Amino acid sequence: MQIDRITVEPHDIEKRSFEIIDSEVPEPRPFKGEEWRVVRRMIHTTADFELLSLVVFHPNALKSGMKALKSGCIIVTDTEMARKGITVRRMEKLGCRVKCYINDPDVKETALRKKTTRALAAVDHAASCLNHHIFVIGNAPTALLRFLELIEKGRCKPALIVGMPVGFVNAAESKELLLNQNQIPFITIRGRKGGSALAATVINELAEISMNDKET
Repeated sequence: MQIDRITVEPHDIEKRSFEIIDSEVPEPRPFKGEEWRVVRRMIHTTADFELLSLVVFHPNALKSGMKALKSGCIIVTDTEMARKGITVRRMEKLGCRVKCYINDPDVKETALRKKTTRALAAVDHAASCLNHHIFVIGNAPTALLRFLELIEKGRCKPALIVGMPVGFVNAAESKELLLNQNQIPFITIRGRKGGSALAATVINELAEISMNDKET
């Protein structure tokens, strides 16, 4: 086994990782331009090349998401893990705020009273402030299902949904429902795969692209 003799500087490791991914997914790639940058970042996070056949972008996802980020939007996540995975430095440069309501006292009380999940109660709590902002789901299918229900009822119209709940119960099904609606731009992953780290890394890459756009 040959060891790659590179420096241990984080930037150098990341740059080399992207070079390896690019070399292992030669042209023509299933994604181009900014979509490829997002998918490449997802592969970098997971080392999972199967994502090439699973990631789906709504046609307006990047345009709508980056417009929201450049306007200093609110990003609401379904878990603290996703919230903490979104880089503060990028958000501060764009004037964006990242919120998670899963541990909000009102959300906890509502979930207990209604005998539902905190993820679902958190969606109800956040829905009114999500018009033209971004909703990130990396864990809870119940959150995505409830959010889609509110969208269908006209109670919420976000700029972008990053819908990547992971698991075996309703994860794949909730994402198929997201794919089959055409009201709201989305980025998602077909099937059971997903997770908070993946959902957060999508926002991080969109923010990186958005910052570069603002500087040019």
